[in-house]
Amino acid sequence: MKPSLGLVLLGAFLLGLLPGRGQPEDLPLRVLLREVPLGQEVALKLPQGEVRARGTPQGVVVEGKVLPLWDFPVPYFALEGRAYRGGVRLLVEGNRLLVVNQVLLEDYLLGVLPGEMPEGFPLEALKAQAVVARTFAVNRLNPKAPYDLCAGEACQVYLGLSAEKERYRLAVAATRGQVLSYGGKAISALYHADSGGMTAGSEEVFGRPLPYLRPRPDPYAKGPKSLWRMPLDKAQAARVLQALGLSPLGEDPPQVLERSPSGRVWRVRLLGVELRGLEAGRALRLMGLPSTLVEFAGFEAIGRGAGHGVGLSQWGAKGMAEAGYGHREILGHYFPGTFLSDLLLGGLEAPALALR
Repeated sequence: MKPSLGLVLLGAFLLGLLPGRGQPEDLPLRVLLREVPLGQEVALKLPQGEVRARGTPQGVVVEGKVLPLWDFPVPYFALEGRAYRGGVRLLVEGNRLLVVNQVLLEDYLLGVLPGEMPEGFPLEALKAQAVVARTFAVNRLNPKAPYDLCAGEACQVYLGLSAEKERYRLAVAATRGQVLSYGGKAISALYHADSGGMTAGSEEVFGRPLPYLRPRPDPYAKGPKSLWRMPLDKAQAARVLQALGLSPLGEDPPQVLERSPSGRVWRVRLLGVELRGLEAGRALRLMGLPSTLVEFAGFEAIGRGAGHGVGLSQWGAKGMAEAGYGHREILGHYFPGTFLSDLLLGGLEAPALALR
């Protein structure tokens, strides 16, 4: 197999991008890129040429040879037209062939920031996002699982080498190895688009109270979804109830009966059915509402913000950065009581900075 000129040039570009590769904080990650049904072929473009593989109940077939898993420890590769740093692992799990990118943490972040925050946001906001994304990844490390993270919205959107830009590289390099910690461990570093002016406590959305994920006023969050209106459909509301194993008991418009400490809907009556707590929030999200910081005028929703509201507000981070706050102050606002620590293999260094 002969390497294409494009991939040769890509390799030279990739290996020259970041100095200091192999530093202690370069933790290896495993990121699931694709799940492919058994029998369906997948093509990988490696530096040495194209490799085609398919999964079977007996293992992974590559060029007629079957193994439980295949590792390709290359510096880069391409899948479905998108390039990625690092190597690739192929393995069968259940009835799927898993395509897993084996990539260093700092390289992974270069492909995450483009999927999670616009390039035009202030550098201090991008730096805050880099720390949060790094912490999120470290918190998800799981040696017992076939992979640590997925590449979509259920984890963090990961777009690989093809999406990298200079401003993202600056933000990652400026915060290299920095993670948020609490009690000597990397925190559950959650984030969302726009808090609508008030972040949510973790228990309001995920059912578990965490001391560093508390409701916080967020006056700098002024994104395109800071205020929105949305018509509601009775038929869709009925389908949502049915998806929750419930049946409509009437045709009355939604009514908020109780709110959480952050002002989000905690108890609601929907088509005559009362929903409470996490189930109420889930129902509203299934109806397509951008957030649960909402009120109702008949069958129209009038709301603020976008996303679950827990942790870092990305539009709030933008507003704080534009007001002159640095990334440490931004992180301290959204994650009170945490520390900005340096990541080392095997754990965290003594906290470098307390965030309040």
